[in-house]
Amino acid sequence: MSYMDRPDISLEQHTQLRAAAAQLKSDFDGTFGAETIERFLISSYDEFADRATVAQWLPLLAQRFAKQRLKALARVEGKHNDGKPTVLFLCTHNAGRSQMALGFFTALAGDSAVAWSGGSEPGHEVNPAAIAAMREVGIDISQEFPKPWTDEILGAADVIITMGCGDACPIFPGKRYEDWDLADPHGKDVAAVRPIRDEIKRRVEVLLSEILTAPVTTSA
Repeated sequence: MSYMDRPDISLEQHTQLRAAAAQLKSDFDGTFGAETIERFLISSYDEFADRATVAQWLPLLAQRFAKQRLKALARVEGKHNDGKPTVLFLCTHNAGRSQMALGFFTALAGDSAVAWSGGSEPGHEVNPAAIAAMREVGIDISQEFPKPWTDEILGAADVIITMGCGDACPIFPGKRYEDWDLADPHGKDVAAVRPIRDEIKRRVEVLLSEILTAPVTTSA
């Protein structure tokens, strides 16, 4: 069913989704067809429909997540390969640890590597204490949002870092895995989050020094 036929999507959201689809078609022109793009857009919309706190943001969240997933799919299918190592940070709610790791990685790696994040049980918002703690070191993660992982994102990652998702963490053949044993910042104040933040920064710095000085290799 097309999103145009969905009675649960408001007229305003239809308009926003049409604009999002048009932008994605422009972004992936020559890589994916309209049917694939719309399928990823509406499935991404459905990922957030039950837990988005502000309904009018749903199409934007769907567009951002669909774009990430389509970039990952292009890597998996060999339609795009920029040679940059790609890291996926995973935790339970994708609201604290993995978001801070993504923030540090993006700030420190610049354009030399790619990072994504996800959760086994995505929350409704990024932890406010984590946002505040990261703001103290000059990194803004307030525009991020908890999201799940998907097969194409797992398939596109070279390195998968897990942080407390336990048995729910996926096992994908041919990937380098690391498990970072870190306290969960959920329910903690900023003072308690700072040591977690600082340890994440240290580990991200080590990880970057490893993956940027030697090519990441994966097995089939």
